[in-house]
Amino acid sequence: MLHDRVLVSTEGESGERRSTSGIVIPATAQLEKRLSWAKVVAVGPNVRTVEVGDRVMFDGDDRSEVEVRGRDYVLLRERDIHAVAAERLQDGQTGLYL
Repeated sequence: MLHDRVLVSTEGESGERRSTSGIVIPATAQLEKRLSWAKVVAVGPNVRTVEVGDRVMFDGDDRSEVEVRGRDYVLLRERDIHAVAAERLQDGQTGLYL
């Protein structure tokens, strides 16, 4: 990985979702612009706020897909990440950074 690039995997992220009333919304339904969550697989040397294993939120329309060793990944710039959900917590932090 070079510069401020972040490689993420969207595997395991369900395309279908449920509304609060329990209605299943298929992945093909386009209701509004929706952000996506993915797991960080690799980061470049200039990435400051994200570590491997974190979950990040990004805009699904602004992504570059790449295949590495037969698996599909998404390549992002650090500035294109909207939020980070991390397991590492310090005193007074929630683990979700916006």
